[in-house]
Amino acid sequence: MKICILGAGKMGTWLTDALCLDHEVAIYDPNLEKLKYIFNTQRLTKLEEITAFEPELLINAVTLKYTIEAFKEVIPYLPKTCIISDISSVKTGFQEFYKKVGMRYVSTHPMFGPTFGNLKALREHHAIIISEGDHLGKAFFKDFFGTLGLNIHEYTFIEHDETIAYSLSIPFSSTLVFASVMKKQEAPGTTFKKHFDIAKGLLSEDDYLLSEILFNPFTSSQVEKIRLKLKELLAIIETKDTDKMKVFLEEVRDNIKE
Repeated sequence: MKICILGAGKMGTWLTDALCLDHEVAIYDPNLEKLKYIFNTQRLTKLEEITAFEPELLINAVTLKYTIEAFKEVIPYLPKTCIISDISSVKTGFQEFYKKVGMRYVSTHPMFGPTFGNLKALREHHAIIISEGDHLGKAFFKDFFGTLGLNIHEYTFIEHDETIAYSLSIPFSSTLVFASVMKKQEAPGTTFKKHFDIAKGLLSEDDYLLSEILFNPFTSSQVEKIRLKLKELLAIIETKDTDKMKVFLEEVRDNIKE
């Protein structure tokens, strides 16, 4: 398949590496400097070159803030038969955009990234394919994600954002609260250091991406659960109620049972 990838960021360059041996791949980025170390892939810097390449599939790997904007810029240069796709972690507004455009599309979310995921060992990671997408596009990504050993799930646009509100917003919010009150320690404990490393990784991500995940319309109800549990824990600590602490800990252990 002829595949064009938009954006030579971390995910865009990783996609070229993962796809170039089995497909004819091109990557577009107007910043030639970003394309310097990309190999086995056509490097495009002008929109007219996308037209000449005639992609069958376009994967938009541009930063979330500019994803729809990038689509609007490039769509006039695509064959009408091209399937357009995004890999965004938040799908708010995408369904409406795809309907308005009227092209075949597929929307996915590989739930790993260069910060936390070992991109050479992905079998513990997951990927979501949006069920409303084009059948051929979904089949392509099922095969691609399957060859990587990813655990694949199929959700609607709404189910995706509900799931992300739980699986990302809760740990993101908890980590941000931890980092907001922490101070450097010369002799940090093991648990502290692990939390510290997670916080550093999280805060190396793009601010807009973090904001959009937390601004997900389903996030506030999840964060409210954290607030209520913190209030409950604080009351137990202040009263030094051993019995209530035991019940609280038992409930927590029950939650994390596999």
